[in-house]
Amino acid sequence: MSQATFHAPRRKRKVYESYESPFPVPLSHDGYMKDFRICRGEIINNTVIVRSVEDIALLYGKGYFGKGILSRSRPEYNIEQEELRVRWKGSKVKFPIISSIKYQHHLQWAKELLEEQNMDPETVIKILGDYTSPILLPDEREKTLEDNVDELPPSESANRSSTSDKDCMVREGNPAYDPLSKYVSENPDTDHTLLDREVLEKMHCHRHDDFIIHCGCKPEKQTGHTDPEERGHEYVMVEEEATAEAEDMEEERSEMKKLKLVCRRNPFRIFEYLQLSHEEAFFLVYALGCLSITYKKESLTILKLWELFSAAQPNFQTRYMAYHHFRSKGWVPKVGLKYGTDLLLYRKGPPFYHASYSVIVELVDENCEGPPLRRLTWRSLSGLNRTTMNVSKELLICYLIKPPGFTENDMNTPESIKRFSVQEVIVSRWISSRERMEHDEL
Repeated sequence: MSQATFHAPRRKRKVYESYESPFPVPLSHDGYMKDFRICRGEIINNTVIVRSVEDIALLYGKGYFGKGILSRSRPEYNIEQEELRVRWKGSKVKFPIISSIKYQHHLQWAKELLEEQNMDPETVIKILGDYTSPILLPDEREKTLEDNVDELPPSESANRSSTSDKDCMVREGNPAYDPLSKYVSENPDTDHTLLDREVLEKMHCHRHDDFIIHCGCKPEKQTGHTDPEERGHEYVMVEEEATAEAEDMEEERSEMKKLKLVCRRNPFRIFEYLQLSHEEAFFLVYALGCLSITYKKESLTILKLWELFSAAQPNFQTRYMAYHHFRSKGWVPKVGLKYGTDLLLYRKGPPFYHASYSVIVELVDENCEGPPLRRLTWRSLSGLNRTTMNVSKELLICYLIKPPGFTENDMNTPESIKRFSVQEVIVSRWISSRERMEHDEL
């Protein structure tokens, strides 16, 4: 049997980040309890997503788990348009700058969302009109007050002058800045600090893998998705056209178009989430223990996750075994769907190296026999190998070898992973002329 030759990974020419850690857990025992963090994920439409900005930065920054739902890979989507920020670099606005066309798209999406709730068209127009009306920034408000201060009584003029010196911030709920404050209920949300017994019986403790009512731990404070980063896109600066008549009488009488920035409320906010594959999510839960996944606000155990993912994805069990194997060896596996394979293997991560191997996973018995998971003919295998070589990768077949006496019922638990052994085979194209030259040299 010929021995495969290992080729060094092909490094990318431009690398814009530094390598932090292979896993989102502390590597030293001293700082383990201090720096250890359990991230939160949830299952929505058969997909595991992470909402918290801190959890997203931890999972992707250390180990490159998942991808952004609005980005190509790294979750870095921003509503702001970079070319507009460069154009208005002299302005000192802190809100994102977008074009009028993009703002109209968000306005149309918000309108369609309200219409789906069976609202009257006039009510929808009235609400959106109040919501998106121009908002005066603190500097503009002070300038307006200074222009009108002579027309006010002396007492009110003095009060306005003293308030104009203060640094006012645009806040939601303030009638001076928020046109929707009249639609908000005056009754504040009640603080649900006391939990009844029925809620405690359904609340799961991730530290002891049991229910809180049994282990005696205190329930964590439940907070909504009110991260400052998420609320940062509440207000946007819209680049709009302001028309002004030409002052020079000799010039042609026309209207000159000038651009200005208008502060408005964003009617339809889009948030960047981290999307995890089933293999990545289960590895973070089962192997590292740094992720907790919920479904319909109910925390899921490891065994329940194994059952859900196996039912949702027919090849999840075998693919996860291969994922677990390569992750443990230091590779960063990603989904290989775009190249027709199960996995892609990266060294350190996609920002540093191109993928080195395209992996096909097969399940065999101790004699390396069994029904194939992927039915490959010689023609399809040759075409897959040629496609892999054209993108400077190698085709690797990962054989998962079952122990003697292993049945399908044994696959119902993730503990069966420990009983498997793995054999890797690299598929290479045999070229007769090259083989003859190497043989002659020997």
